[in-house]
Amino acid sequence: MEGLDALRGFALFGLFIVHMPELFELYWARPATDPLQLAVHDAVWFLFAGKAFALLALCFGVSFFILMDRAARRGVDFSARFVWRLALLALIGLVHGLWYRGDVLEVLAAMGLFLLPFHRVRSNRALLALAALFLLQPLMLVRIGAGLAGADWANQPLRFWSATIPEAYLHGSLADTVRANVLEGHGFKWLFMYESGRLSQILGLSLVGMVLGRIGFFADPERFAAARGRGLLLALACAVALHFGREPLAALVPATGAMTMPRALAAAVLASLYDLALMAVLMLGFLALCRAGAAGRRLVALLAPAGRMTLTLYVAQSLLFVPVFYGYGLGLWASMSQVQAVLLGLAAFAAQLAFARLWFRHFLYGPLEWLWRAGTYLTAQVPFLRVRTAA
Repeated sequence: MEGLDALRGFALFGLFIVHMPELFELYWARPATDPLQLAVHDAVWFLFAGKAFALLALCFGVSFFILMDRAARRGVDFSARFVWRLALLALIGLVHGLWYRGDVLEVLAAMGLFLLPFHRVRSNRALLALAALFLLQPLMLVRIGAGLAGADWANQPLRFWSATIPEAYLHGSLADTVRANVLEGHGFKWLFMYESGRLSQILGLSLVGMVLGRIGFFADPERFAAARGRGLLLALACAVALHFGREPLAALVPATGAMTMPRALAAAVLASLYDLALMAVLMLGFLALCRAGAAGRRLVALLAPAGRMTLTLYVAQSLLFVPVFYGYGLGLWASMSQVQAVLLGLAAFAAQLAFARLWFRHFLYGPLEWLWRAGTYLTAQVPFLRVRTAA
């Protein structure tokens, strides 16, 4: 499924190109004011912020189905092994989180546990209905209702709104940064994921990905050519409608001086749906490009190797660039412009693409992918080197 690998590589690019002008979470210590820098920042946010992460969550659901289905075809129940695999991913995420607070691996691993019971639901329509429920942010909707009814707890501001960037990130040592990530950063990450609705969104998108895997959306792309075209038009129409309509719709929610949260949360729900519509436009548009003759084949060949070693490249990005921006390293959060950050990100990702292409000439898996697979099966006998046969 090279198309799926390429889509995963595209999602990795989107996530990285958001992290770079975000200065790996330090942007708000010195936000841009120059019109050009603001325009670059807003363009990156419009195209990829929230969308690339959503794409990764969807691909995660597809990968879950592929693993379970391949095992089932061999007459094996992969459930217990998948739980162990998720535990290893969470461990990688915990270690990565010592370095970078924004790690998402641990979150994906935890939410992946919820896919196991849903995997036993045979009706795709039921799964899509559940996915739609989760994507509509049910916890936020409950809080909106409680706020409108006058519940004091529901009209309190979200706690992550008042968060500040730890001083350790800006001026501290490496030990200070690790300490801040352990004592405060880890909890803040989960608070943000919960209050922002990302946990519900991850589960909903993973279920959508699981259904797409079931119906062969990526395995048999020709069969879904017409459906992709209709889906792209529908997603584009929804994105345009939400672009112009989300603020007027949120304004319909009553608000007073003591009751501001229902309207704010309604705006957040609508913004989340807007991001999902744009994500669908990106995904379906990208898949259409992948089917566009020779140019599409070149695009797939360019991004698919990166998609096959997403775990390695994702961790490598923060290992390299967190020290570039944080105080214990070069401390460039205080001086790097948005244009410079984006250009540096483009150059770095191009280098990762070249590295991935070269790597797979000699190896079957990325380094962390091989460790993850070997750990999953508790054996070092997983093939790693690519064996070349004589002509």
